[in-house]
Amino acid sequence: MRNFKGKTVFLGIDVHKSTYSVTAVCEGVVIKQDTFAADPEILVKYSKRAFQGAIIKSAYEAGFCGFVLHHFLLQHNIENIVVHPASIEVESRNLKKNDKRDSKKIAIQLSAGRLQCVFIPTQEAENRRFIARLREVFVKQRTRTSIQLKSLLNVNGIIPFNKKIKISKKFLKELISIDFDLSLKFCLEKLAKTWLYFTSELTEIEKKLDYLTPAEEVIYNSYRKIIGFGPTIARILLHELGDTMQFSNEEKLFAFCGLTPSEHSSGEHKRLGHITRQGKPILRKVLVQAAWVAVRKDPYFSEYYKNLSLRRGACRAIIAVARKLIGRARCAIKNKDTFLAVKANNKVVLQEDFVAASSSSLVGHLNNEAT
Repeated sequence: MRNFKGKTVFLGIDVHKSTYSVTAVCEGVVIKQDTFAADPEILVKYSKRAFQGAIIKSAYEAGFCGFVLHHFLLQHNIENIVVHPASIEVESRNLKKNDKRDSKKIAIQLSAGRLQCVFIPTQEAENRRFIARLREVFVKQRTRTSIQLKSLLNVNGIIPFNKKIKISKKFLKELISIDFDLSLKFCLEKLAKTWLYFTSELTEIEKKLDYLTPAEEVIYNSYRKIIGFGPTIARILLHELGDTMQFSNEEKLFAFCGLTPSEHSSGEHKRLGHITRQGKPILRKVLVQAAWVAVRKDPYFSEYYKNLSLRRGACRAIIAVARKLIGRARCAIKNKDTFLAVKANNKVVLQEDFVAASSSSLVGHLNNEAT
């Protein structure tokens, strides 16, 4: 048996629901490749037995398995990192892909120091995220039920197609009291019960979201200072992004939210495409919603959006507003300001005083910023 005492062994793990494919690299050479059942205990026993006396470092791609395997490996003295799948380099013209090749790529790049760990939240923080995401699932289900209910009413001529109605408890109570055909009434009652069920469950979820620790309360209040961030959006951002200090700069925060434009530039030609849409869709959704509110209520963002939309289009302009909003939030949390300061003609003013800035100065600032 080879002596690994004092040496470092790098493990690349390709994780699946039923199997782990593992490649071991030591001193730049692939020394072992195996596939076995997807069980963290089996992986630890395999590593300790096969590489006795070695310092073991491992990595796997972030994905469906979350961070349970990561925490388990750390508990058993195996230095592990979780990497973003897109950060793993792929050879050009390499059209072959399988589990062994994937684990080998991870192991080799880990041994060369070319992989970085993603931000890993605490178990408690991760579980808190699930509450906000569960709310999003239930909102979608209730919306779907509303659409099905209104479609059924339209098809049967109960409400005209051009009439906009809002489903509510009062509306459903009045609807069920009307005498319809038995089959139609049965369908309406089932859809009404489904809508009421999701509404009731959403109320319970909202109560759970309302609970905040003292540390979370401080961050939540910072989010709430930003125009456009209501209670629900602030709570979602709190659970998804925390205090945003895990990002070393704003660009990384924008990239995580998927608000960074893709780029296809060559030579003198610079081409910016659609946003990358990385990260959780719920982040982009709530930030765009907040951006529309900010455009209506904040003179600065209203003027910024108006000027930018004339040159770049409404869609790009609202995304730019969303980027600025989350950037403001990070600034407010980082600096712990009572009022958020913004720049106007190289002078720092308070947000409440920014409204009083002259329109000509404001337009000049926006034009300079856009260029």
